Amino acid sequence: MDLQLIVNGIALGSIIALGAVGLTLTYGILRLSNFAHGDFMTFGAFIAWMLNMSPIPVLNNIWVSMLVGIVATVGMALLAEAILWKRMRIVRATSTTLVIISIGLALFIRNGILLVWGSDAKRYNLPVSEAIDLFGIKIKFYNLVVLGLAIVAIAGLHFLLQNTKIGKAMRAVADDIDLARVTGINVEQVVLWTWIISASLTGLGGQMYGLVTNVRPDMGWFLIMPMFAAVTLGGIGNPYGAIAGAFIIGIAQEVSVPIVGSQYKLAIALILMVLTLLFRPQGLFKGTA
Repeated sequence: MDLQLIVNGIALGSIIALGAVGLTLTYGILRLSNFAHGDFMTFGAFIAWMLNMSPIPVLNNIWVSMLVGIVATVGMALLAEAILWKRMRIVRATSTTLVIISIGLALFIRNGILLVWGSDAKRYNLPVSEAIDLFGIKIKFYNLVVLGLAIVAIAGLHFLLQNTKIGKAMRAVADDIDLARVTGINVEQVVLWTWIISASLTGLGGQMYGLVTNVRPDMGWFLIMPMFAAVTLGGIGNPYGAIAGAFIIGIAQEVSVPIVGSQYKLAIALILMVLTLLFRPQGLFKGTA
């Protein structure tokens, strides 16, 4: 097995992991299969690109532009919560209705991006860095940056879920929302924090994708399938399972390239998701569904 492909797969898995965690949190707590999730990633990446290309010295710094992009993604998610999802919870919309609305939201965001920024692929204004040679394996510098950002983000999420009041409340709501409400947990506050955390990870994931490749209006659509596959493989509603599933999906996609070609590697995620649903529908780890 080509170690170079495994290294590439780990970098891809890091990107999928952040998106998949956000996706599984929204399902585990809100019971929402959000097909607009990938387009939130695209939105965050494009905001960062726009600022990164601006003539303003502070904003065109890649780290500042990424931070502002994350804030913008959170703002978009909270706006969707206020306009759409809160109303749907009040009227107790069915899961089918929620899926249809999320698909409509995805199309709205994607076409808005096309209207504002066009259909051309964009690249961040980054200094050229040579690949690092590690025991004969060429590792791109920005792949290491992506992995480092993913580790920091995942460690921060773990600390938040395990050691903070809001993290414990989120786990309680995911286990049983009615029991959590009876015990005095402010469910609406938990919902807001879920969107903030989910959108932050999602925005960062989209920007990380931009660090290693182009930023395209349709990139979220091509990332949503691997994210759903990672969530299913790891156990729906389980953030740690989603992370493990993401790395499995990322490595499997890259390792499959010499066999099926790069144009078909997305099908690997679909095959793994279908096999999981057929033979282990609960996923590799216990989820909330």
